[in-house]
Amino acid sequence: MRAWLGFVFTRDLIAAAVGRDSLRASNLTYVEYTVLARLADAPDHRRSFAELAAVLEWSQSRLSHQITRMEKRGLVARESIPDDARRTAAVLTDKGVQVLDSAAPAHVDSVRRHMVDVLDRGQLTALADIYDTLLAHHRGTDARGQHT
Repeated sequence: MRAWLGFVFTRDLIAAAVGRDSLRASNLTYVEYTVLARLADAPDHRRSFAELAAVLEWSQSRLSHQITRMEKRGLVARESIPDDARRTAAVLTDKGVQVLDSAAPAHVDSVRRHMVDVLDRGQLTALADIYDTLLAHHRGTDARGQHT
């Protein structure tokens, strides 16, 4: 119970703290930053909705609503996928790239202050190993990322 409650409360506290810092520093929510970052690390800064939802581990409905809000701010755009007009991609706009580039240093600093710098190297390594194990279990993969 201690491990479970520690995970639940710590995850919420750290996410809230990083989110507040992000909003204050760059007017981006934690969720918006995450979406922009997942688009930025994709080829051509674009991902199909199905791929982006999978990477974020969200439903396509949740993603669609989030993209709509971010479109209104000019951070992302929707584009049809040329090979399949029924499918849509989310694309990082030039404004989205600028906002993300501007927000990244404060985001990294916040993550360091609220988590990384609080733990020593051994604790960080152990925590990363624990999360690797849990993610592999819930994604149905082994330690190398191969589906089991």
